[in-house]
Amino acid sequence: MGIEVGMENGFVKVIAPIDDTPAQKAGIEAGDLIIKLDETPVKGMSLDQAVDTMRGEAGEPITLTIVREGEREPLEIKVVRDIIQVTSVKTLVLDEQYGYIRITQFQAQTGSDFAKGLKKLQDETEELAGLVIDLRNNPGGVLRASVEVADQLIEEGLIVYTKGRASEADLSFNATPGDDANGIPIIVLIDGGSASASEILAGALQDHNRAVIMGTQSFGKGSVQNVMAL
Repeated sequence: MGIEVGMENGFVKVIAPIDDTPAQKAGIEAGDLIIKLDETPVKGMSLDQAVDTMRGEAGEPITLTIVREGEREPLEIKVVRDIIQVTSVKTLVLDEQYGYIRITQFQAQTGSDFAKGLKKLQDETEELAGLVIDLRNNPGGVLRASVEVADQLIEEGLIVYTKGRASEADLSFNATPGDDANGIPIIVLIDGGSASASEILAGALQDHNRAVIMGTQSFGKGSVQNVMAL
């Protein structure tokens, strides 16, 4: 379907729809609460059960009943499932001297894709004077990918660290010397659908006074998952 979801008060909450996916095209928005899948109420389901119900064969439709802030009545939205293929980085030249980079999701190759996108913008402009990084409705993804992007723009210092009850959960990532954007001004766009790795990137750039953050309050995930071998 193309949505990142979590649980809230027993209902499935949409963290963000992913660009160019069936959910976004159907009109699903960040913050929507899904209360029914076809005729099945979500209340009482686990998140895994709800996700399994939403998944299906490409071309099969599903009707989501959602509650949306500002709407008095629940909305019914029909979504036709498809194979989801996400392009994580998109670029655009604005006004001949400014660059726009949209990161839709942090995947394993997003760091290298961001580097290629930045180089493309530098090649397409006479002199890149500023950069807009769009993280709106970016639900996150691979932690190391967000660290790689931040490292390309920060000269030195701590990017992010995690501390857990088990020592295996303690991680720390520091920037390496060099700013691929040559110190040009940066604006980062965020909204309520910017979560997890998006917040790590935006927070690191803000902490190091490397970018101005614009938009609305982000999702506020505040946790990182680790895969541990049993």
